[in-house]
Amino acid sequence: MIAVKISLNSIDKVKSFVNDISGINAEFDLVSGRYVIDAKSIMGIFSLDISKPIDLNIHTEENNEEIMAAIKPYLAE
Repeated sequence: MIAVKISLNSIDKVKSFVNDISGINAEFDLVSGRYVIDAKSIMGIFSLDISKPIDLNIHTEENNEEIMAAIKPYLAE
């Protein structure tokens, strides 16, 4: 599992994030407090507080370089 913090602080960022990860064969979970949301679900993401960074858990054994390249624009500093 890979765990990173991402920032999805606008509607456009949420839409492009979901489009970027939808084609990747891995499980993506967003964790905010006690809530765990499927990161490929736009409606699920909008149920979270996107004004601050969110934890992203990626469950995969392969494609790490492809995944990191896809999520790089969304990584929180």
